[in-house]
Amino acid sequence: MTTQALPTALAAIVDDFQALTEPERLQLLLEFSEGLPDLPDRLKDHPELLEQVVECQSPLFLTIETEKNDDGPAGVVHLYFKAPAEAPTTRGFAGVLHEGLDGLSAGEILSVPDDMPELLGLTRAITPLRMRGMTAMLGRIKRKVAAASRVHG
Repeated sequence: MTTQALPTALAAIVDDFQALTEPERLQLLLEFSEGLPDLPDRLKDHPELLEQVVECQSPLFLTIETEKNDDGPAGVVHLYFKAPAEAPTTRGFAGVLHEGLDGLSAGEILSVPDDMPELLGLTRAITPLRMRGMTAMLGRIKRKVAAASRVHG
């Protein structure tokens, strides 16, 4: 699979990872971990609005919000993550997904291949369990987006 199947922002991130050596890829993942935005105040005090991705080794929670368009179909999707600072790989992948998918349409997010995390070239650098968590994070986002699209569509 090539990055052509990915939305532009996510393809650019994958290209950045693929251009680096494995130690550099881990450093880039740490940079994404530091760039993950905090939850907005309206979600901070309401953990029940977030869904835990139990496949992740660290406690990672996420939710999505879909903007409504006046003409009917759902608009862009916004992603929100809560991940502990002491879990940099989990936070880093959440940061990759946030930067690569936030603000896209439901269709663009749903078209991201399920094996996209493997394109980052981290499969030898981090454990298979962590890779499964990354794949589960993407799957959970896609499932929530699909459910929201059915409600709004």
